[in-house]
Amino acid sequence: MLSLFRSTGARRFPLRSAVSTRLYSDEGSTGSPRGDLTNDAFVQREKAQEDYYIKQHEKDQLRRLREELSQHKQKINNLEEKINNFTK
Repeated sequence: MLSLFRSTGARRFPLRSAVSTRLYSDEGSTGSPRGDLTNDAFVQREKAQEDYYIKQHEKDQLRRLREELSQHKQKINNLEEKINNFTK
């Protein structure tokens, strides 16, 4: 029984392979420091252009959906007329 608990003189540790790591910057672009970007005229202009594009895109989508809705309403009216003609 004592032979089971007997420790050997040298312990063997598992070998670990060398792991390379890459350090990343959390600041995004590594160009020249820009400071506070919220007051930057370029950033404000770019955001305004993006907002304008999004509004125009949504307006165009809404226009197309309204046209499609009116076409469907017209089809429904035509079908209702046909149904009424058959029942008379």
